[in-house]
Formats: sequence, structure tokens, C-alpha cells
Amino acid sequence: MSTSTLSPARSRTGTRGLPTLIAAELRLFLRDPGNVFFVLAFPTVLLIGMGFAIPGMRDPITDLPEPWLGLRAVDLFVPLMLCVATATAGLTTVPSYLASYRETGVLRRMATTPMRPQGVLIAQAVVQLAAVAVGCALALLTARLVFDAPMAQNPALALLVLVLATTAMFGIGVLIGGLASKGSTASGIGMLIYFPMLFLAGLWTPGPMMPDAVEKVATYTPLGAASQAMNDAWFGLGMPWVQLVVMAAWTVLLFVIAARTFRWEV
Repeated sequence: MSTSTLSPARSRTGTRGLPTLIAAELRLFLRDPGNVFFVLAFPTVLLIGMGFAIPGMRDPITDLPEPWLGLRAVDLFVPLMLCVATATAGLTTVPSYLASYRETGVLRRMATTPMRPQGVLIAQAVVQLAAVAVGCALALLTARLVFDAPMAQNPALALLVLVLATTAMFGIGVLIGGLASKGSTASGIGMLIYFPMLFLAGLWTPGPMMPDAVEKVATYTPLGAASQAMNDAWFGLGMPWVQLVVMAAWTVLLFVIAARTFRWEV
């Protein structure tokens, strides 16, 4: 009786067969070397490259006040790599996958099955979130083992920031993927947003080295706010209320717009 009662509801919401769909999405993800590299390995490779290739990255900082005094430049990039992981998945792979599925008719065909096309969104979100978690873990493990970098002084706040940063970046990705007519178009739009986001997050001028004017603008962008809040969590600078509100606001706004504009068919 219980099974017959629940089965139609699960069919309508697109959760029937979800574990199988998640497994299929995971296999597709792992078969794409580009996605595997950029989502899982890129933050780690970027950190190692910057740490060893750029002169002075492993030298103690002597011209900045506490809490930066005595740290190394490479230490300032560790929390930023977590933001890079969320942005890479949210702005490059998520929109490309969603637009490609609509372009090739996957979403249209799913509408005729018990799964429903919403199941694809859920499965894709699960796979990408897992990939972000692995990418962050690899970057942190490398930072600790290779550079002996300090870890977050406020881990709970860092986790909250990571969640908000991920949802905001995925919100942008779903919005792009829901509107772009082709996977290549979605990928191109995502990359156009990706690099300015990294700039505002401090990839070229991290934390305390960022000019005041740029820092003020960055505070009100999703990834800039994430980077600043992550720095606060990492180096014990207090509670970044403004940045947390900014990320939450972007998340709500982006998903509301995405829900209203998402196109299931070309």
C-alpha cells in the first residue's frame, strides 16, 4: 500500500530512478578529461604553479600588518582556491551540460519518462557538488602537505561560506544553461564571466593587496564576497555579515530568475 501511494508522487517530482541517473551522470562526468581536470585538479595545479613558479610566493610577508605579517603570499591563496573550485564548476561545466542536454533533446525526451527532466537537474547538481567537494579537499590537502599552509581558524564559517559561494555560482550556471541555445554558447558565456569573477575574487591581487576601490566593488559580487568572507574565516578576522548577505541575496535572485526563464526545449 505504501509503495503504490508514494510511487505516483515520486514519478511526478522526478525522483524515481534518481540513483541510476546520478550514477549515469557521474560516469559521463568522469569520461570528460577536461571537466575532470578543471573541476577536480585545476585549483590544486593553480596553487602549486603559483607557489613554485612566482618568485617570493613562499617568502614571509614583512610589509603588511597583522594578521598578514609573517604569513607567506601562498598562504593567502589557499582559501581563494576553494572559491576557484566553486566558480569552475558553476560557470564552466554546469551551464555547458544543461544547454547541451536541451540542444540534443535529452530534456525533451526525459519529459516522456517517469523521471521527468527535473531529475537531470538534481542528478547534475549532486555530481557537480561532489566534484567541488573533491576539488576543495585536494587543494587543502596539497596546501597542507606541500606548503604547510595554515588551515581555517573558523572552520564552521568557512564551510558556510563555501556553501553560499557554491549555490551562488551554481545559480549563475543554471541561469546561463537555462537560456543558452547551445552547449558551446553556454560555455563561452560562462568563461566570459569566469575570469572577471576570478579577478574580483583576488586571484591576481589577493586579500590585503587588493586596491580599495576594487575591493569595494568586489564585496558586492558573488565570488568577490565569497573570497573576502573566506579570508575572514581563514585568518580569524570576524564575522563577514555583509558578504554573507550578499552571497545569500545573489543565490535567491539567481535561482528565482533561473526558475522563471529556464527553457526545457530549444
